[in-house]
Amino acid sequence: MRIEQLGDRVPEVAVVGSIHGDEPCGRDGIEAVLADPPEVNTPVKFIIANEAALEANQRYLDTDLNRSFPGDADSESHETRLAVELAAELQDCTVLSLHSTQSYEGLFALVDDLTSEMEELCSALSVDAVVQTKGANEGRLFATVDSVVEVECGYQGSAEAAENAEKVIREFLAATGVTAGPPLQRDDPLPVFQLGEPIPKAAADQYEVFVRNFEQVPEGDPVAAADDETVVAEEPFHPILLSANGYEDVFGFTADRIGLLD
Repeated sequence: MRIEQLGDRVPEVAVVGSIHGDEPCGRDGIEAVLADPPEVNTPVKFIIANEAALEANQRYLDTDLNRSFPGDADSESHETRLAVELAAELQDCTVLSLHSTQSYEGLFALVDDLTSEMEELCSALSVDAVVQTKGANEGRLFATVDSVVEVECGYQGSAEAAENAEKVIREFLAATGVTAGPPLQRDDPLPVFQLGEPIPKAAADQYEVFVRNFEQVPEGDPVAAADDETVVAEEPFHPILLSANGYEDVFGFTADRIGLLD
């Protein structure tokens, strides 16, 4: 775990990248900001979390770090030990955690609970949507650190995801008052979704998806297929993180659209 800081004193704001080793955009975005650092009014720490998995170009070495919190310092698992160290660094901080996907080229935010603090932060970021994950956070950073917004920055390994990561870091620093720049002013309200159930994916040689993330799927429409086995929508929903190859045993998740964030 690599930690860098801008400003003096103990930071109350933190940026975390590359919790997953196959998501280099977080590291790249942090390094771009540190290479051209802004003037800061208050201190901020930057953490490149899973350096060993990054070096191995693997999502994780032993276990998924974002399913390992609060961790165990005595575990044989690299990520389970790392979870303890990372959580300790982030306590009492407002945190931006940077990720990327195989399912969506744009940016969207995930929060545990859309509190007034999270509403203000998400409104100041260049995201297309906000997903509330309340009730589905076992083992995640959300379950251990109180004030966290995760941002999916685009496709894994893409130059665009790295550029988006740098942009959203700078927006986050302005939104938290670390830098003096004015927060982003949005022209349109943000749609808000509540994360629902996973969409199971059977073992197969070939996978397909037939719908687009964040667009409503009517009841009865085909959603995805594993070889010749088609998944059909049992009720209307909005897909989140839906892709053919992103997860081993699920296509993605259902979600309900619950409102707009002005």
